[in-house]
Amino acid sequence: MPGREQWETWLAQLQSALLSPRVPDEALQASLEQARAALPVPVIWLLGKTQAGKTSIIRALTGSERAEIGDGFRPCTRSSRFYDFPADMPVVRFLDTRGLGELAYDPEEDLRYCESHASLVLSVMKVADPGQEAIFSLLAGIRERHPDWPVVIAQTGLHECYPHGKGHPEPYPFDDGVHALPEYPDLARVLLAQRARLGRLPGEAPVQWVAVDLTQPEDALAPEHYGLEALWQAIEQVSSLDLHRQLMGDAAVRDVYARTAHQQIVGHALAAAGLGAMPVVDLVAVSAVQAKLLHALAHIHGQSWDRRRMAEFVALLGAGLAGSLLGRMLGRSVVKLIPVWGQTVGAVWGASASGATTYALGKAAAHYFEVRRRGGEVDPEHLRRVYDEAVTAGKRLVGRGKPKDGA
Repeated sequence: MPGREQWETWLAQLQSALLSPRVPDEALQASLEQARAALPVPVIWLLGKTQAGKTSIIRALTGSERAEIGDGFRPCTRSSRFYDFPADMPVVRFLDTRGLGELAYDPEEDLRYCESHASLVLSVMKVADPGQEAIFSLLAGIRERHPDWPVVIAQTGLHECYPHGKGHPEPYPFDDGVHALPEYPDLARVLLAQRARLGRLPGEAPVQWVAVDLTQPEDALAPEHYGLEALWQAIEQVSSLDLHRQLMGDAAVRDVYARTAHQQIVGHALAAAGLGAMPVVDLVAVSAVQAKLLHALAHIHGQSWDRRRMAEFVALLGAGLAGSLLGRMLGRSVVKLIPVWGQTVGAVWGASASGATTYALGKAAAHYFEVRRRGGEVDPEHLRRVYDEAVTAGKRLVGRGKPKDGA
């Protein structure tokens, strides 16, 4: 059994590792990029004309603010751009191909790039815009080349076809298709006409049409995210990405603080899992990812993250959990140096443990910061239960990530 001095040394090492959010050098930064590639981020490819509502859909699916999206896009080809969410440790990437349907636009370069990266195609068509043939032709070409790719088509801007003074039809009437709506005859007509005019896509993979209306507060239409639940259901039905749980969490994720924290925790846990599968570097690099996560969670909850807070959090976790966390980190680094065995079994162990412990550490820290934000006292037994339960959930999360071939 380690003595008191050994425990104090371990706890000091843990505090030092988790307090600094810096990855020390370029080699470790490169390792982090390699780790992200090993556990690929799912990519939603958005196809639609300008002003179709693509940015509104990103905002609704992620729960992020409009300004964050506008500032977060980065170019990847001459006319396409991507948006990572969350930005530093992404859970999902959106690809937006701009200029579709415009004159003098050749989409071939963009389409080649996007086709090599996409996990799901999400087409966005404004229901009151009849000129969607160019978009549908691109979808048909994609499905001819990839007949097994699922497609979701979101019909947006529903309120432009409402009778004057009418709000959204309630309850949501489109779960089992579009039917005659006596009070909304124009809406039903254009929804059905767009689907009938564009016809059927080639291939046998599912195609889901969804009617959504993502409005702004100044539109005075409640709810602002009309049809969002149906859109999520369509995405979950045609794909195995499990994005809804990763972005929105479970029933315990009830408010904007918890949801934003959850998204950061998932992104950092997946990055840590990728690092944990790599030899040698994970002890420092995983600690750096965990430190970044703790700083991010503190910022979300309006809290400071300094040595006093760190010492209090570690003390509340208890020496057993804190020592176990450091021991796992040290053990992974040692075991993976063993020839052959350490590079196979040890790497799998490292990925699972790195991701699960990062997820659990994040959930425990989010609980700690939330209680402190409300001015309460943290119950150490409850905090440890949060950590223990989150380890199991973290293992499930990491288990769903599948490395790319040859990674």
